[in-house]
Amino acid sequence: MTTTESRLRDALADRTGRQPSPDLFERVGRSIADDLTRRARRRRAGWIGIGLTVVCGAALILLVPRDSKGLIVNWWILEVATNVALIAIALWLGPFIKRFGRAYAADVFYDNPLTGKSYIVLTDVVYYLIFTAYILFTVRFAPTVDWANTFSERVTAEQLAFEVGRIGGILLIIGILHGLNIVLMPVLGRLFSLNRRLPRGGAHPEG
Repeated sequence: MTTTESRLRDALADRTGRQPSPDLFERVGRSIADDLTRRARRRRAGWIGIGLTVVCGAALILLVPRDSKGLIVNWWILEVATNVALIAIALWLGPFIKRFGRAYAADVFYDNPLTGKSYIVLTDVVYYLIFTAYILFTVRFAPTVDWANTFSERVTAEQLAFEVGRIGGILLIIGILHGLNIVLMPVLGRLFSLNRRLPRGGAHPEG
């Protein structure tokens, strides 16, 4: 038995008053290895996504026809690309926020971990509902007069500004709501903690 195994068994035996299972160290080692594997898989998927984005962008620039005025890009191509970008941001940003929010929620709802987990799940639902509603509210099925491309149906600077504003708008909305969530979560955690400590059935604590 190695020194690490001995220290682990001694610490658990002192705390619980009983000996841990014989395969405890092996199970801990497998859990650590699985966690490292998941992290490596996530990093690999991230790099693959970045690579595909770069390849698609380069292919779009190289394959789209052009004339003396520049690229010949129909308005709907940029519209579809913006919607795809919004969906990609939602799918990436949601798990990213949730990953770092779990520890924060655990600290806030330390008296009731189940409430913290439920709160994280509910905020995820709200997050994706906001993203879905924003995309549906801002999607365009035909060129608008403000884009100045009603007849040419090509991408103009006005449409490009609109699409960039869509991406900036959702990032601003999520940023504001996320900031409010960070500020309000400790207040909610405190309220839930006080509610759990109140006596049941309307009884008053004796002085």
